[in-house]
Amino acid sequence: MYVVTNRVIGKGRTTKVFGHTPSPAGPNELRMLELNKVKNKWKVSEIDDKLTQEQVTQLNKEHHLNFDIKADWHGSLQVACNVFKRAKVENKAVLFFVHGYNNDIDDVLKAATELEALYEVIVVPFTWPANGGGAISGTASYLSDKADARASSGAFNRFVEKIQFFHRALSEANVKSIRQSVQHKYKDKDNPMAAAALYGNLVDKACKVKINLLCHSMGNYLLKHSLMTSDNKTSELVFDNINLVAADTNNKSHANWLDKIDVRNRIHVVINENDAALKASRVKPGKEQRARLGHYLKSLNSEHAVYIDVTEAHEVDSEHSYYKGSAVKNNADLKALFNDLFTGYSVEKRLPYFAANNYFKLE
Repeated sequence: MYVVTNRVIGKGRTTKVFGHTPSPAGPNELRMLELNKVKNKWKVSEIDDKLTQEQVTQLNKEHHLNFDIKADWHGSLQVACNVFKRAKVENKAVLFFVHGYNNDIDDVLKAATELEALYEVIVVPFTWPANGGGAISGTASYLSDKADARASSGAFNRFVEKIQFFHRALSEANVKSIRQSVQHKYKDKDNPMAAAALYGNLVDKACKVKINLLCHSMGNYLLKHSLMTSDNKTSELVFDNINLVAADTNNKSHANWLDKIDVRNRIHVVINENDAALKASRVKPGKEQRARLGHYLKSLNSEHAVYIDVTEAHEVDSEHSYYKGSAVKNNADLKALFNDLFTGYSVEKRLPYFAANNYFKLE
């Protein structure tokens, strides 16, 4: 599993290298690490910072790219190629995952591993320096994490920019390779209709790698702040689905930032009115904390979002992380819903719609 972070990274090969504070080079500094399970323990390796000309030449050849081998290319290129290749070979969607408040790296890896097992996706977490202060933490810890989430928005924008660049480069190279192959096959034949049909079929089969985003809890607050700069990349066409689950951000005026986002398919906002964690977060800082988007079924006025109420779905109850755990393991309909959300599909056609409040409902 690859992990992207703006946390401080120490020395060592275990998950203890991930710190609880931003990188000393600044909160916008991105680091990329590879983690592998060895005897039920994570072994951590840093990705090479700079690729050699030989490595770039090999990647160009394997993925039909045309990058200048004399330019500075970093490990992110190698990772992007590896993830894209795995997604094509295994026919899986890629799910980028932004966690919430009070998550240390072990929490993040546990959630990411469960997501991969439940939905057969390739998960790439973006982990920001949440405090990881334990099951019960106070207002100071909560507000500290909010500050770290705001500070991490620049790093997240840089991460999304890299996703966009590499996905476009790899997709365009793939299409170019297919076009050249079809042209070669029909070079001595006067049958443009057959050539066009073959080209269309091959492109359709080869370009089904879908990339989606899951923001959970305070990860949505980070997403919100990443959209507030004029040069942000998060609002551009990058993802098939963007999924805001148990969003720990204000319901009030959420359409102002949410409607800036462009997606290929849908923006989903998933709501549980009985979410205990969001009720707690609302009262932690006192009266200033407004109703949270992830547990409030009023003022759902975004022009682009699809709102989904799961409050009365079996096993959801007062859960906050109901995209995993017992809720989806014991509710096949809930699991099917998240499976479609996380793999780039739509769900609203099979759900009843409540026009008065503008949401769909999983019952």
